[in-house]
Amino acid sequence: MDRAQKQTEIDTLKKVVSDSEVVLVSHNNGMTVAQVTELRRNLAKVGAKYKVTKNTLAKIATKGTKFEAAGEFMAGPAGLTTAKDDPYATIKALYEFAKKYDGKISLVGGVFGDMKLDKAGVEQLAKLPSLNEIRGKLVGLIQAPAAQLARLAQAYADKGTQA
Repeated sequence: MDRAQKQTEIDTLKKVVSDSEVVLVSHNNGMTVAQVTELRRNLAKVGAKYKVTKNTLAKIATKGTKFEAAGEFMAGPAGLTTAKDDPYATIKALYEFAKKYDGKISLVGGVFGDMKLDKAGVEQLAKLPSLNEIRGKLVGLIQAPAAQLARLAQAYADKGTQA
């Protein structure tokens, strides 16, 4: 890779990173091409991207951005996962993939907003319910008293007709 190609790679990475809400760093430990393709497809479904690049270039690209802290996780065969739309879904998708292919990819850490996350922090966020799950629970909680009131009213009406 010559100097111009490296600069192009840095510029591309800098643009992708600056448009993101979350940057996650993972170690690729011998994934096959099929597995990497599956990972990219899973992440694309939630609006995220996975990129394997040289650590030096990734550190330069994140320098001066809010994701500069992710540079400390970039050692060895690292891959960057970035997302701008739904960071929680991205974290969850990457975590589920890492569980599925235990040992092939491992979460190292990342940066989400202003928070620097270690491996435990990423796993903790991955285990939180998704926004749609929270909405479903909230709707269920709101509907439960009304449904119970309707059942009580119906039972009272049924009791009145039996007498």
